[in-house]
Amino acid sequence: MASRFPMRMGWRGLRLGRRRCWRLKLSARSGFLSNSREILNERRYSTQKSSESESGVLPGVVASVAVMQCSFLAADKMGYYVLMAQGIDPSGASSPVSGIPVAILFGAAIRNFILPQNVTKHLEKGLKFSTTTILRTGIVCVGAKLSMAEMATLGATGIPCVVASIAVGVNFVQWLGKRLQMPPKLSSLLAAGTSICGVTAITALAPAIKANQREVSYAVANVVIFGSLGMLVYPHLVHAILEQSEQAGMLLGLCIHDTSQVVAAALTYNEVYQDEVALKMAVVTKLTRNVFLAGVIPLLAHRFVAQEQETAKDGKDGQRRRFLNWETLKKCLPVFVLGFIGVACIRSLGDAMLTADEKALYLFTEEEWKKLSKTIGNTVGGRYLLGTAMAGVGLSTSAAVLKGGGLGIRPFILGGCGALAVGATGLVSILVADKVTHYASRGASAEALPIDARKEDK
Repeated sequence: MASRFPMRMGWRGLRLGRRRCWRLKLSARSGFLSNSREILNERRYSTQKSSESESGVLPGVVASVAVMQCSFLAADKMGYYVLMAQGIDPSGASSPVSGIPVAILFGAAIRNFILPQNVTKHLEKGLKFSTTTILRTGIVCVGAKLSMAEMATLGATGIPCVVASIAVGVNFVQWLGKRLQMPPKLSSLLAAGTSICGVTAITALAPAIKANQREVSYAVANVVIFGSLGMLVYPHLVHAILEQSEQAGMLLGLCIHDTSQVVAAALTYNEVYQDEVALKMAVVTKLTRNVFLAGVIPLLAHRFVAQEQETAKDGKDGQRRRFLNWETLKKCLPVFVLGFIGVACIRSLGDAMLTADEKALYLFTEEEWKKLSKTIGNTVGGRYLLGTAMAGVGLSTSAAVLKGGGLGIRPFILGGCGALAVGATGLVSILVADKVTHYASRGASAEALPIDARKEDK
């Protein structure tokens, strides 16, 4: 028994050793397989990343340009049929449908219903370039549309009405947005779009406050819905409320959001009621509202940055930070906003030199200066650059992002109330200005009469 026991222990130890060897071999094989899988995954990720980087910005930019071109063609066709339905001759008339919101809607439809996921990945870099660099360049070019000389044609009576409508619209929309618990960025976009000039104001403010695609899409949808509704309703409603042509045209220019929608409503008023004075007054009033874009956009950007810094605490003494400091000014006045204001000042300087019987900037005649301003502001900036940028916004907007906002119909309640507030303020300010000018002219005429005539008049 004693001689056989060590042999048993030897055999048993040999078996245990073999088992340990097999386990070590299996663990080594599994480790090798796991390492090889990780290496393969890393290689696949690196090749996929390199292919995406090799694609660059060109595919996304080309896709945005293609969507922009199709959108403007579709907007022109839709505008043709809208004018025909209202009994207006569409030949030579501008389209009442703007191609910029159509580009957003068209791009979003393509992104969510047509493009597969693997294709959108190759477009991301170009879409980001379109919604940042191209957008900011377009905003700078749009400054060529604004001129301080256009405000002078409106007169001393109309400018206070424009200021009152913009002030009430901006402050009321932001105040109501807080009550409805809306995101501050979306409230700022709706305030700018409702009060000043629709989609152009939204696209100018969005990069200054770093708004995302969901907030831009909600704001543009409000402009499209309520601006189009006002384009159809306001011409007939204004004619029923106001009798004077100047007042009717001014109210059309104050109430409706986008420039193309104002022109379409004024054309409808002219065709139905044969009133060309109202048409010219509506266009001048809307252009005057657009001029205030150069001042309101930095103001809204500064207000948003100030609201963010109001609740921020200083780590040392726990006091609130000052609003007017260099960091705040840099955030609310980025380079493209300064470029936008600078181009608007150059346009105003050229117009002022033309009124003084000199060439604009000592280089251009009146026809050349108007053609250059229209090409830079309307064609290059307002159509191609901003249209491409908004197509990029649509192609970057996913339906899941809009569903994930959890906002429901609150943005549209806010946009509708803002549109009504701007319209009501415009109507009240026009009536008050008419009363003031009436009493002022009556007093001036009474002072011009002799003393005996004043007694007889009493």
